[in-house]
Amino acid sequence: MKKRNKQSLLSIALLTVMAAAVMLTGCSSSAGGSKTVKLAYVAWDSEIASTYVVKEVLESKLGKTVEMLQVDAGPMFAGIADGSADAMVAAWLPSTHASYMEKYGNDMEDLGANLNGTKIGLTVPAYMKINSIEDLKDSAAGDSLDHKIIGIEPGAGIMSATEKALADYNLKDYTLVESSSAAMAQELQKAYDANQPIVVTGWTPHWMFANMDLKYLDDPKGVYGGDEQIHTMVSKGLKDDQPDVYRVMDQFQWTPEDMAKVMVGIQGGQSPEEAAKAWVEANPDKVNEWIKGT
Repeated sequence: MKKRNKQSLLSIALLTVMAAAVMLTGCSSSAGGSKTVKLAYVAWDSEIASTYVVKEVLESKLGKTVEMLQVDAGPMFAGIADGSADAMVAAWLPSTHASYMEKYGNDMEDLGANLNGTKIGLTVPAYMKINSIEDLKDSAAGDSLDHKIIGIEPGAGIMSATEKALADYNLKDYTLVESSSAAMAQELQKAYDANQPIVVTGWTPHWMFANMDLKYLDDPKGVYGGDEQIHTMVSKGLKDDQPDVYRVMDQFQWTPEDMAKVMVGIQGGQSPEEAAKAWVEANPDKVNEWIKGT
């Protein structure tokens, strides 16, 4: 009997401790909210720069733990829409990512533009004599390019636009080469250094425009649209779950020149973390605007 009483008392004590632990965990969670933030991004130089800067601010200023989710454009939008990711700062609108917004836009919150003055299109070295997409029809130009346009990841908005450009400009003998943003930039740099002809899918802001003398081919049919903005998108539950993170995402805004500094740092050998940290430390006034009210 005494043995059973001891066992009963021990069981009760253990249950009490476990219950207290659960209550404390629940209180802690409801009071402070989750400290982990999931940021989705595509592996474009511009989006690597912006997302790592946001990561640095959330970790160094708000004490958050940030999980970086590198995906393609489609899964990036899908992740915000279904809540498996909290936020992203990489929606190119109104044209580049229009199809993804049509599919997922109602299931996420658009916090507006974080950067103005972006552009996409076919890009060539300035030393090339062609000036318009129409010029690619010239047989000599086509032969010099081996009838290839160097692209990036399949599924990227600029790749869809380029497929449309090939059709609209009747460039049926051209092949759009799928690669990655890094591989495209390497091919461009290699051709540029050798003064060779090349056409790539380009966009600004991008470090390649700072390092090389490039130009966009005129687009008289308007396939690539005009100047765009990069928007911040967040999951619909973020405002309630992590209001401080929501506020930073809502207040995050910078310029192409800001972004270029981070991109050039990375291209010059810094890790994304190092380049982002250097920029944040060098721009306290802008960072303070982003974290105001948190």
